[in-house]
Amino acid sequence: MKKLFTNYNFEFSNNERKLLSTFCKQTLKQIEGDNKFFAENKAFSSILSKLQNSYDTVKLTKDEKTRLVHQLKQNTEFLEKKMKKSWFIKKWIYKSLNNQYKGILDNHFRD
Repeated sequence: MKKLFTNYNFEFSNNERKLLSTFCKQTLKQIEGDNKFFAENKAFSSILSKLQNSYDTVKLTKDEKTRLVHQLKQNTEFLEKKMKKSWFIKKWIYKSLNNQYKGILDNHFRD
């Protein structure tokens, strides 16, 4: 049975907050100046401001949560492909980052 109301309040640790802030900044840098990504730009800038301004609970909208989860999943898939092709040191760095993204997805955004 589908939930009638969904809670979009999240409590991130300091490390998760820093990682997500960096992720949002990186995403905004990649899509800035392109009118095709106006909605993504608006959503990620809103997420970034909420992550930086709130100390306890981050309240996201449904659209923001959906876009963030989609981008995180795409990024983990990309990192897994890169890990298969890379050598030891790069693989070690990618694996650490991939595990952090997967941890956030599993802990906070599991459906």
